[in-house]
Amino acid sequence: QLQLVESGGGLVQAGGSLRLSCAVSGIILSGYSMGWYRQAPGKQRELVARITRGGNIDYADSVKDRFTISRDNAKNTVYLQMNSLKPWDTAVYYCNTAPYMGTPWGQGTQVTVSS
Repeated sequence: QLQLVESGGGLVQAGGSLRLSCAVSGIILSGYSMGWYRQAPGKQRELVARITRGGNIDYADSVKDRFTISRDNAKNTVYLQMNSLKPWDTAVYYCNTAPYMGTPWGQGTQVTVSS
């Protein structure tokens, strides 16, 4: 069964950087397109970055040119490098299949950006 463990969040000042990691178990990662999602207080969860099985990548407009998604299939890990962070990037960040396949969510990792 798929298990996802996100890490790397924290408190950072605006303009700073963080690198999130998502350890994936229970599936062969190379067979899946994966994404990073985020959910801010009072808002719906949104997909911010996606990397396909073949390595194609796309981003939400709000994070384009600031965030970089990558994957290491050998390590069963998906990453999100976040640069030039803004206060409105504050949210709990999750990884999961993308498009979403109804797979279980992990606990997420909190990212808080202070102004």
